[in-house]
Amino acid sequence: MDIVNLGKPDREFTRRVEKESGQTVSKCYQCGNCTAGCPMGFAYDFQVNRIMRMVQAGQKDLVLSSKAVWYCATCESCTVRCPNNIDVATVMDVCRHMARREKKIGVWGVRAFTASFLETVKRFGRSWEMGAMGGFMAFALKPFTDLDLVPKVLPKNKLPLVPHTIKARKEVADIFKRYNEGKRNGK
Repeated sequence: MDIVNLGKPDREFTRRVEKESGQTVSKCYQCGNCTAGCPMGFAYDFQVNRIMRMVQAGQKDLVLSSKAVWYCATCESCTVRCPNNIDVATVMDVCRHMARREKKIGVWGVRAFTASFLETVKRFGRSWEMGAMGGFMAFALKPFTDLDLVPKVLPKNKLPLVPHTIKARKEVADIFKRYNEGKRNGK
């Protein structure tokens, strides 16, 4: 088991997580139910209950640079299992958003996929799987990954070569615009 140096706690971080999530993380008494039910725990560097404890202890850098906040599938198994009714999945989401705002995306594949996926939504108003996967493979510098699957998938019309667009593309573009303005204004 790794030893976590608790150092000097960042109490403002704990307050921000509680405010943004609407949850009182101090109610967590480390029962471990969240961790026991987490289907993604096998990939985490810190299990869910340890993330909750580090949030309580104000360990901002450890939490925001952990892989766990990026691998969390937000399936809410942790939330359902919590005996104190803490929405643990929302706490994980808030930590992920904080990490993104502070540019602490520690998992390269997640960063590449997120950028590619969001670019297709921004351009077409919805996800375009072929474009998202092509962009991901380019960002991840793996242009030939799963290329052998293309002949099997294309005849089934599961991955359209041309993106579908939506009528509300302008509204979606406005969401991205507001988000980018908020980033520039430090929100």
